[in-house]
Formats: sequence, structure tokens, C-alpha cells
Amino acid sequence: MRKLWLMAKHEYLTMVRKRSFLLGTLGIPLLIVVVMGVSILAAIGGGDDRPVGYVDQAGSLSAVQEEEGAGGVALQAFSAEEAARAALAGGEIQAYYVVPQDYLSSGELQLYYWEDALSERAQDSFATFVEANLAAELPEAVRERVMEGFALTVRSAEGRREVSTRNIVSVFLPFVAGFFFVMAVMTSAGYLLQAVTTEKENRTMEVMITSLTPEELISGKALGLMSVSLTQLLVWSVTAIAGLIVGAQFVDLLRNIRVPWSLLGIIALYFFPAFALVAGMMVSIGSVVTETRQGQQLAGVINLLFVAPFFFLALILANPNSPVVVALTLFPTTAFITVTMRWGLATVPLWQLIVSWLLLVGSAGLSVWAAARILRVGMLRYGQRLTLRGIYRAVRIGSRG
Repeated sequence: MRKLWLMAKHEYLTMVRKRSFLLGTLGIPLLIVVVMGVSILAAIGGGDDRPVGYVDQAGSLSAVQEEEGAGGVALQAFSAEEAARAALAGGEIQAYYVVPQDYLSSGELQLYYWEDALSERAQDSFATFVEANLAAELPEAVRERVMEGFALTVRSAEGRREVSTRNIVSVFLPFVAGFFFVMAVMTSAGYLLQAVTTEKENRTMEVMITSLTPEELISGKALGLMSVSLTQLLVWSVTAIAGLIVGAQFVDLLRNIRVPWSLLGIIALYFFPAFALVAGMMVSIGSVVTETRQGQQLAGVINLLFVAPFFFLALILANPNSPVVVALTLFPTTAFITVTMRWGLATVPLWQLIVSWLLLVGSAGLSVWAAARILRVGMLRYGQRLTLRGIYRAVRIGSRG
């Protein structure tokens, strides 16, 4: 066990000291900061600051007088449309509304502007102003309920899942989690493949194997690189959370985000066996090939098996419970991303989660077990590529031993 931890420590320190790791780990947080900064600047500094005028021909906007709407846009009343048109021509206002006499029955308004259309923030500000006037004569409790609107919460029949319109952003978080999984795990898996093939080429593997078993070697490398991936995910997550906290002070949509604890539990449950499955496959490929370039070509094909759910994204969005999506849920290499994406769109049946996880864990264990035996034979065949028959013999002999 001590040798395993030493190998894990060596792999972790070797990886985190690489310039490529530092650039990749810090690049995503920098991108998050830039996106949040642009969003905040657009929220607080964008748009036209000139007032929005209105002509109330119906006489229904006199109960509540506000100089500034809910969106921070000033509102200015005009007694006649000619005065509002003159103010618009003179650049005093950015646009003006006309509330016709039959507004209460027709519900139609007229909006006039020059070249630039009225911003959504200004339109929301005037809409809130109109709603406040129409609800002015209602009881206070009813008026507050009308002004606040409603929030739709969709719950599954068995009560295990729910999605709220006030927390709609959580629907997109599973897709972000799948994207981060591909970036973090596949990057570490590529490094694991390169490390195995390089050590095999320069005969370092033969020296290392005299001090520890193939199982300890693979487990140590996988554990070290898994720690590297978790370090990346931790840095990215902390940066994203900090960005959401800061952005929520300026962007209303971000204030309704809640922590999806159930999704985080699913990610943790599937992440570790998925990583072990990738590690076993990459070690097997590195043991079979004779040079790094050949291994990278095979690894590219294997990577497609893990990112395949993204090719079925349209189907997952349209029908997350279709037979094809269920098959992707149960298949070990596509289970992690498919389950996380379905989690934000529909209720995943419990039996599918159990079967999918058991198949993933079983495949991961089989992958590591077979990789150790293939590595035992492959490291002794310097310059020779293992055939399918040789791989089968290596696994069969290892199982008998």
C-alpha cells in the first residue's frame, strides 16, 4: 500500500508542475471571470439612460405615479402625443408609448421610437409601471401577489425530482458538468497513456515493475491522476461559485440559482468508476502499442465512446426517455454523461440508475484487472505490438495465475 501511495504522489506532483496543467487549470477560471465581467458590465452599464415617455389616453395610469420603473429606467408622462413626438425628435426621450382609450378592453399599446428599438429592460420597466396602476385598487395582499407573479414548479409523479422556473439555470448545469468531465478526465487519461508508452519505450517500466506489482503501478497512476482531475474541478468550481455570488448582486437571473445537491451526488457516484474505466483502457492501449503515436490514434477512438452522448444531444433534449437514450444510460462508457444530462431534463428511473452504476463499476474493475495483466506481458515485448490473440492469452493466463 505504501508503494501505491508513493506512485500516486509522484504522478500528482509530476502533473501539477507541468506548464500545460497550470495553463489549463487557470485558463477556465480566467474565462469565467471574463464572461462574468462582461455580463455585469452589460447589466449595469448597457442600454440607453434617457427616459421613456407615455401618453395615457385611457386615463388608467394616474393611480400610481413613478418617476422610475422597476428596471431603473425613468418614465415621463405627456399630455398629448404631439408633445411626446417632439420630445422624441429632440432626443429628450428614447421612445414613447401611447395607451389608447380602449386599452382596458383591447389590451393593445403603441410604441414609437427612431432607429434603435427599446431595450428589454426599458420595456419591463414600463410593463411593471402599468401593472402597478391596474392593480392599485386591489387589496394590498392581492396587489402584491399580482406584482410578484408566479413561479412554476414541475414535480415528478413519485416526488423525487422537481424543476422550478425560478431555478431554471439548474437545467443547464448537468451539461456543464459533462463538459468539465470530458475536459478533466480525458486530459488526465491522455497523460496516463503517454506516461505508459513513454516508460515502455525507454525501458523505465521494466525497472519500476521490479519494485511494485502491475496492480500497484496502475492503481497508483490512476489515483494520482484522479487527484489531478479533482484539483482542476475544485479550482473551477470555486471560481464558478465565487463568480455566481458576485454576479448575483447585479444579474437577477443568477439570484435564483440553488445548489443541485442531488446532481452533485450523482456526479460523485459516477465520476470515480468512470475515471477508473478510462484509466484501465488507456493503460491497456499503452501496453499494446509500440510507440506513443499509435496509442494516441487508438485513444481517439476510445474517447468517442465517452463523448458519444453529445452526438445524441438533440434526441436527449426531445425525448430523454427514448430507448436509444436508455441504452446510452446503461452502456458503461456513455453512462456518466448521459445520466447527468438526463438528470436536468427528466426523472431517471431508479432501476436504470442502479443497473447503470453496477455495469459501470463492474466494467471499471474488469478494465483495471485486464490492464494489469496486459501490462505484465506488454512491458516484456519491447518493440513488438501485442495482437488480439496475445491480449486474450495475457488476460487468460493472468486469470489462471
